[in-house]
Amino acid sequence: MDEEELLRRLKEAFNVEAEERIASMSSSLLELEKITDRDSQEPVLEVVFREAHSLKGAARSVNLGRIEHLCQAMETVFSAVRKEVVFLSGELFDLLHDCLAAIEDFQADIEIESTPAYEEKIEGLVRQLDDFRQRGPGGGEQKAIIEDVPAEKPRTEEIEKKPSEPIASRPRTSETIRISTSKLDAILLQAEEMISLKIMSNQYVTTLHEISGTFEDWNRRWRKVETVMRKLSAMGKGDDAVSDLLDFAAYNQEWTRSLDRQVANLNRGMEQGNRLLGMMVDDLLNGMKNMAMLPFSTLLDLFPRMVREISRDQNKQVDLKLNGGEIEIDRRILEEMKDPLIHILRNSIDHGIELPKNRKIAGKEEKGIISLSVSQSEGNKIDLIISDDGNGIDLRRVKEKAVRNGMATEADLEKMNDEKALSFILRSGVSTSPIITELSGRGLGLAIVAEKVENLGGQLAIQNDPGKGTTFKIKLPVTVATFRGILIRVSERLFVIPSASVERTLRVHRDEVKTVENMATIPMNGRAVSLMYLAHLLHIEKNTRLEEVPSYVTAVVLGAGEKRIAFVVDEVMGEQEVLVKSLGKQLINVANIAGATILGSGKVVPVLNVHDLLKAPVEMSGAVHSGMAHREDQDVEKSTILVAEDSITSRMLLKNILEGAGYVVTTAVDGQEAFTKLKMEPFDLVVSDVEMPRMNGFQLTSNIRNEKKLEDLPVVLVTSLESREDREKGIDAGANAYIIKGSFDQNNLLDVIDKLL
Repeated sequence: MDEEELLRRLKEAFNVEAEERIASMSSSLLELEKITDRDSQEPVLEVVFREAHSLKGAARSVNLGRIEHLCQAMETVFSAVRKEVVFLSGELFDLLHDCLAAIEDFQADIEIESTPAYEEKIEGLVRQLDDFRQRGPGGGEQKAIIEDVPAEKPRTEEIEKKPSEPIASRPRTSETIRISTSKLDAILLQAEEMISLKIMSNQYVTTLHEISGTFEDWNRRWRKVETVMRKLSAMGKGDDAVSDLLDFAAYNQEWTRSLDRQVANLNRGMEQGNRLLGMMVDDLLNGMKNMAMLPFSTLLDLFPRMVREISRDQNKQVDLKLNGGEIEIDRRILEEMKDPLIHILRNSIDHGIELPKNRKIAGKEEKGIISLSVSQSEGNKIDLIISDDGNGIDLRRVKEKAVRNGMATEADLEKMNDEKALSFILRSGVSTSPIITELSGRGLGLAIVAEKVENLGGQLAIQNDPGKGTTFKIKLPVTVATFRGILIRVSERLFVIPSASVERTLRVHRDEVKTVENMATIPMNGRAVSLMYLAHLLHIEKNTRLEEVPSYVTAVVLGAGEKRIAFVVDEVMGEQEVLVKSLGKQLINVANIAGATILGSGKVVPVLNVHDLLKAPVEMSGAVHSGMAHREDQDVEKSTILVAEDSITSRMLLKNILEGAGYVVTTAVDGQEAFTKLKMEPFDLVVSDVEMPRMNGFQLTSNIRNEKKLEDLPVVLVTSLESREDREKGIDAGANAYIIKGSFDQNNLLDVIDKLL
């Protein structure tokens, strides 16, 4: 191995260590912000001091001089705080978190360390830390006398505190080892493959039982003809043909009974081997599952810092309370749940928690509380509860968006209870935010949460208490390796449905089927449940009218959240343990199919995607089909967009991006010209800068809203003004979206425009 490769590997090892130490320092800093008592601060300060010291040494060992320099400066400040030469403050906490973020930047890209921009950033942070150190306790210009913490030599008093330990009693090896997740996943996959062997063994035992049954049937038949054979023997004495027939019958009887004994012995041995194999496979798989388990704290530790940054950016005060971090779950589920939990926490801060002044008016504490708790109520299920004491979900806005997006009519909403209306918030395109920002407003977050949870075999429920807060309850499986599945037959083809999504199976009489709003339904628990032929949905047979089916049909009722649909199948064949296999990258997006499994007979059977099945009635409704041909025959009319931007460079950039996406674009050099053009010709949307001569973007938006013919025209503000006050001005003016130029992404802009159009 050459020196360059060795250094690369050492830096990767440093990344692993740095991740743990940064997480520890980040959580400790967040804890320090909440502690006011000096004595209680001391042990936490000791933790961050030691972590900074250890991280400095690790950086030195891999020649990361800039990170070492930054850690040395942080360590010196921590030492000054412990000596009460420097006092903790909100400004200092912000700076220390910025330092941790700078080290995380290196973790994301190890090549960044050699760039001039990164060097300048590190040196800037070091200068700020030194400035804090020089200010002294009063915050003035006097210089505090602080010795730099030695880089190598540990403090004598700390060494003396540690009692000497006999060499023999010290552990010779570590209790843990680091292993690549790819290697662990490969071994876990092999262990899961053993499930197929266990299922095949069960099938062999079942087949042997069936063979033993045929021998029992043969013995019954033989006993019936045995008397006839004796009579035939007495009557046919001296007849060679009869004698040969009787000899063969006797040989056949002995041979069959011998074969019966061999099969019985094989059956007993196979049953014993099957039990032993089942125990070994279960123990191996459970052991591998335990190896793949991680405590929830590995994910939860990321959130306090994120909540702190978002809440400070929005001028809100939020306290995040975490419980149950020690509970373990499959690493793969933990990774999949990261984005959904981030979406929920962002929504809780952005939509739920009010500004301090508004909370005070409502009789609440100025600091809002978000709690995230993890518990294990059942052996194989995990409960996640995320709640806030904010303003709750505005059902009025949810209903307005549902009507605007064509998800329901005003008449439908009048018949709905609040719980059912609240479920619209989980549909794509529904948001209660009055404006689209980089943080929220697109109506995608909770739709992604619902889809992720359902794909993992979990369940999501929302409780809304207007004025008091919102609670999200998520139930998840502990592991994704195997599940119980129901084997069904549809038109001579076999499929598996996850048992967790099957509410019930039932036989339905044809007279029970009623037509409601042009859709076949059956009554269940006092409500009408849609009825569909699974064969029609899977396109494996011609359409059949309900009048042509037998008097009774078998139906499987699937459910997720508030939605229930009954699917007609030909036969429910039973429930069994199922190991899901991926279809591969080429078939990853096949509609209605989540994967495949192998039965004990060796037959490959598709596993149905319940999430897709429950969306099918909307996608296959008659209205959709009737409109398809008409839309296909029409020429697609391009949308027209007016861009108001005083900078010629920015104006041409926006024009090229939008024209490249297929829009017809007209430009204006300021708000006054844009408003004049809006009065002269129609446009589908306006994209505007804020800071412009004659008429700025806020004034332009306000004028558009005050003009009766233009009041519904979507307006997107693209600006470098990123403060909360400026965003609120955009909301007050009536803008539909507010995009920051500093984090400008053309895909983000196009997604927002596509949504608004």
